[in-house]
Amino acid sequence: MKVLITGGAGYIGSTIATACIEAGIDVVILDDLSTGVQAFCEGRRLYVGDIADGATLDRLLGDHPDIDAVVHCAARIVVPESVDDPLGYYGANVGKTILLLQRLRDAGISRIVFSSSAAVYAGESGTGVDESGALAPSSPYAMSKAMAETILEDAATAGDLRSIALRYFNPVGADPRMRTGPQNPTPSHVLGKIMQAHAEGRPFSITGTDWPTRDGSGVRDYVHVWDLALAHVAAVQKFDEVATADTPYRVINLGTGEGVTVRELINSFERVTGDMVPVTEGPRRPGDQAGAFAIVDLAGDLLDWRAERSVEDGVRDALRWVDKRRDVVG
Repeated sequence: MKVLITGGAGYIGSTIATACIEAGIDVVILDDLSTGVQAFCEGRRLYVGDIADGATLDRLLGDHPDIDAVVHCAARIVVPESVDDPLGYYGANVGKTILLLQRLRDAGISRIVFSSSAAVYAGESGTGVDESGALAPSSPYAMSKAMAETILEDAATAGDLRSIALRYFNPVGADPRMRTGPQNPTPSHVLGKIMQAHAEGRPFSITGTDWPTRDGSGVRDYVHVWDLALAHVAAVQKFDEVATADTPYRVINLGTGEGVTVRELINSFERVTGDMVPVTEGPRRPGDQAGAFAIVDLAGDLLDWRAERSVEDGVRDALRWVDKRRDVVG
């Protein structure tokens, strides 16, 4: 089996590529290296180019006419940046995805595993959500993922392709063998901000302490990136069982099935490091939500997948990656 991974030089895409290779799946990577890391692709077939560049796609697909499936990870992903540049985000995440899908369809490639996001869900309750949960994208980034899902569903209904949309919750950690990890030295997610505050010896600010959760802080579902990668392997291997002629489009949540509040994440960080993390409390930020966690029964039923690693494992691997990153990324 041969799989094309778009965005395969990024944090998640490169980890998926590693998991695929270890499962005996042949991998081809397409990445423009705007945020991806070339070192993550060492020893792998990397095509440097944009997912909407016809010449690059023609060359790649001509070299590899035997591609069985595509894992589409390439996207712009920074929420505040999407608010400042909505047209750029819709162009990159929606417009270019359409052009990619048209090229793949014309090449006879019909199996698409889509890297989506739990950001498409309404996140007001702080409770669990399954795949039928209400959608309420709260940023252009989240809306771009919801729009791409709609495009995939419509194309599947029309018979152009079949697709599995994997809605990630909150990836944390790094490849446990430290081959890949977050390429950004100052990540914008909560764990990254806790780590940065700890490294700089300053308090971490909890923004919003009056959410409808068990301790007032926001709740998320932190899934280890290696577990996430293994879910993609399962989606590729079981694709024809999951996205069938009768049901050509599927949405599947990927998370641990357990909600973790910001205060609980801080406690996990303290247990791993043995250090206390001083905190300050601030008001909610515009666009913030109470959050949600995944109900993951469908992933178990369809992919025979479940998350195996704990929040502490994610924290521990993220901390280990900080030093390793300098050697790999520079």
